[in-house]
Amino acid sequence: MSSAVDGANPVRRGIGRALVADRMGLAGLVLVVAFLMMALLAPWIAPYDPIALDVKARFQPPSAQHWAGTDHLGRDLLSRIIWGARLALGIAMTSIGIAGAIGLILGLIAGHGPRWLDGILVLIFDSMSSLPMIFFALAVITVLGPGTATLIFVIVLVSFPAYARLIRTQTLALTQADYILAERAMGAGSARIILIHLLPNVIGPLVILICMDIPVVIMLEAGLSYLNLGVKPPSPSWGNILSEGYNALRQAPHVVLVAGVPLVLATLGFTFLGEGLRDVLDPRGAGRRWG
Repeated sequence: MSSAVDGANPVRRGIGRALVADRMGLAGLVLVVAFLMMALLAPWIAPYDPIALDVKARFQPPSAQHWAGTDHLGRDLLSRIIWGARLALGIAMTSIGIAGAIGLILGLIAGHGPRWLDGILVLIFDSMSSLPMIFFALAVITVLGPGTATLIFVIVLVSFPAYARLIRTQTLALTQADYILAERAMGAGSARIILIHLLPNVIGPLVILICMDIPVVIMLEAGLSYLNLGVKPPSPSWGNILSEGYNALRQAPHVVLVAGVPLVLATLGFTFLGEGLRDVLDPRGAGRRWG
């Protein structure tokens, strides 16, 4: 029983307090909260309609009227970046959330279930993980067609095997712990063991890995949208803005810069937050990557 108690100690001390004490974790937390607030408040803080056209104002540099300038159709870039944050985080969190839930369930089943079922699930995980992510994504998008729903479906397919393998590994290690063996000896059922003992102890590493994967998904969405295989125009995706800016790089270099900055900051924010959460939730594993 002591292992379960020890694993809960960081949570009881307060994850937020521990993150604030860590400079990298605090920086990541600030950036992530800023992007989340930007996404949630987009309808109220965006100064213009992100798809409203004003061809006469095309390629305007940053000014008092348009703080980040305008694109080739005169659309306000700041508004498109703000709404792009809503789109990017929405896709990333939806797809990673679904993949995390699937991985959690399958990982617990593989780690705690019968060995024959574990063997089948591990074969599925290994088969999915062996597929090159980009080529697999391109193949699925070619078959189903580009779009937000297809993009989420692809991300779920390429993400859940890693989560399932992580949960399986953690479950196998915990299943042989003394307090779980004692619970079994007292006649506890599988449902009680999974919900009361296994789930609270495996969720921490999963949260860390999900947090570290969100910027990867954001970059994947931006890359596929850049290739016109992700979010369809005129939706204000950061990838679409980058693609449009690249086509007019000599005429208006500010478009690429404006679209590139949030991608870099979002990647740094979630990465720093993931590192901070790892140190808080698993101080013994500091400096070690999960998976």
